[in-house]
Amino acid sequence: MATKKYTVTLPEELAEEIRSEVGAGNFSAYVTRAIERQREQDRLGELVAWMQEEGGPLTEAEMAEAGAELRDHERYFAERDRPADAGGDSNLPLAG
Repeated sequence: MATKKYTVTLPEELAEEIRSEVGAGNFSAYVTRAIERQREQDRLGELVAWMQEEGGPLTEAEMAEAGAELRDHERYFAERDRPADAGGDSNLPLAG
């Protein structure tokens, strides 16, 4: 994927906390992963809103299925972000 440099304003304390945890060289990758994850959360919210509009309130079974899908996404990102020497599998499929 092509990349492009952007200027983003962040709270200094938050940015420095992240930088100290991940290192200066990994800061952009961390921010990219955070944005990707937020986009997935936004899409899931859109899906839930559409389902409620089309079919009424979600049933318990539908809520359980959505929870399982969310856990699958979380597992995917956790595995993807695990260092290679820790056994991460970058080829895990997304749920759905």
